[in-house]
Amino acid sequence: MKRNGIAVNRRRKIGPIILLWVTGCLCIGWADTWEGIRGATGTIQTIRADFVQEKHLSILSKPFISKGVFYYQAPDSLRWEYTSPVRSILLMHKGKTRRYTDTGKGLIESSRMDSQGMQMVLQEIALWLGGHFSDDPAFDAALKEGRRIVLTPKEKGFSKMIQHIDLMLSDTPGIIKSVEIYEDESSVTRLLFKNAEINEEIKEAVFLEIS
Repeated sequence: MKRNGIAVNRRRKIGPIILLWVTGCLCIGWADTWEGIRGATGTIQTIRADFVQEKHLSILSKPFISKGVFYYQAPDSLRWEYTSPVRSILLMHKGKTRRYTDTGKGLIESSRMDSQGMQMVLQEIALWLGGHFSDDPAFDAALKEGRRIVLTPKEKGFSKMIQHIDLMLSDTPGIIKSVEIYEDESSVTRLLFKNAEINEEIKEAVFLEIS
C-alpha cells in the first residue's frame, strides 16, 4: 500500500511539472512564425494594460514621459487614454474614431495628436493586436529573432513620417511588450506595456464614453 501511495504521490507531483514544461515550450516558440503569432492572438478577445510613452528628441536632455492605460476588444475596438501629464483619450469602435483632450475645462473633442506618426500608429495598433502583421496594408513586416518584428512603410509618403517601427513581443503569447517608432534620426517614440490583463470582461461603454 505504501508503494502504491508513493507512486500516486509521485505522479501527482510530476504531472504539474510536465504541464509547466510543455506550457513553457509553447510560450518560447509562439512567435517563431506568422502562423504561430496569429494562432496566439486568435485566443485573445480583450486586453487591458498600462503603458509608458517615452518621446526621445535630440534637443531634449531627457525623454518626455507620458503615462496611460489602453483597452482592446477584438476585432478592432480600442481605447487609448493618456492619464499624465495631460489627459487625452482616443476611442475607436465600429469604424468610428474620436479624440478628446483636456483643455483645463474638461475633455473636449479634438483632432489634435502628438504627431502624424503617432496618430498612424494608434490606428494600426488594433490591427497588430489581432496578429495581422504580415498582411498589414500600410507596412511591410519582417519577423526577426528574439520575438522582434520590424515594420517599414510601403508608401514613400509614409516614410517621411515614419522610417520604421520595431515591436518586441512578450513572453506571454499574443501580447506586445514594447513598440519603438522611428520618425526620423532625431525623433524616437517608445511605448512600454505592463500589467496586462487578458480576456477579462470589458463593457462596450469603455469604447463609447469618455468618463
